Amino acid sequence: MKVKRKIIEIDEERCDGCGQCIPSCSEGALQIIDGKARLVSESYCDGLGACLGECPQDALRVVEREAEEFDEEAVEEYLEKSEPSAPADIPMGVCPSAAVHIFGNTAPSCETANKPVTLEPGNSRLGHWPVQINLVPVLAPFLDNASLLVLADCTAVAYPNLHEDFLGKRAVMMGCPKFDDIERYLEKFTEIFRTKDIEKVTVLHMEVPCCSALPVIVRKAMANAGKHVPYEEIMLGTDGKILSRS
Repeated sequence: MKVKRKIIEIDEERCDGCGQCIPSCSEGALQIIDGKARLVSESYCDGLGACLGECPQDALRVVEREAEEFDEEAVEEYLEKSEPSAPADIPMGVCPSAAVHIFGNTAPSCETANKPVTLEPGNSRLGHWPVQINLVPVLAPFLDNASLLVLADCTAVAYPNLHEDFLGKRAVMMGCPKFDDIERYLEKFTEIFRTKDIEKVTVLHMEVPCCSALPVIVRKAMANAGKHVPYEEIMLGTDGKILSRS
């Protein structure tokens, strides 16, 4: 049944698919589909506009029009079905790509995480495997008391001295919020902050709009977990130079 009510409207011309609006919609009404934010169903949108402040392109607004009534029960059922049947973290040993490895004395530790290091040519500073956000298990031992470095994928090739200047002995998680499931990112980071005593988190991302969702997700995950972790955000230009550090 359709009624006249407030509901979100998306300007497809302005929307660049960055995904920053997705974590702010607790009803799951918004998803990135074919590179644009779209309403999954009118009945999932409560029309309150919690997502409005998250859009850097000003592509969202609340309008009043004929729409399906907001259905709280349908939202709960949808969110329940959307949850993965298995735990969000991939059990160690099930998938070869997700098998946990810690590499000798380079295992992450906060003691030297923030100190630049000099490496011999060809030497890696990576202390563990896996590194992809979707593959790192929430219970991975290298996350215990870790200084966490969250990387947007592109930073690894844009910044020439990534290992020397940023890895230190940090635990690394990297991914792309434009192409991956943002809600799954949010759930995973929330659980990590809730269950692991993360000592510091550094987010390294590019200046491009699609990257800007990554720090939003990390900050929201900390808030969801009720944790106040020392936080640093670093933005790189597309030429690989540091543009800002806060």
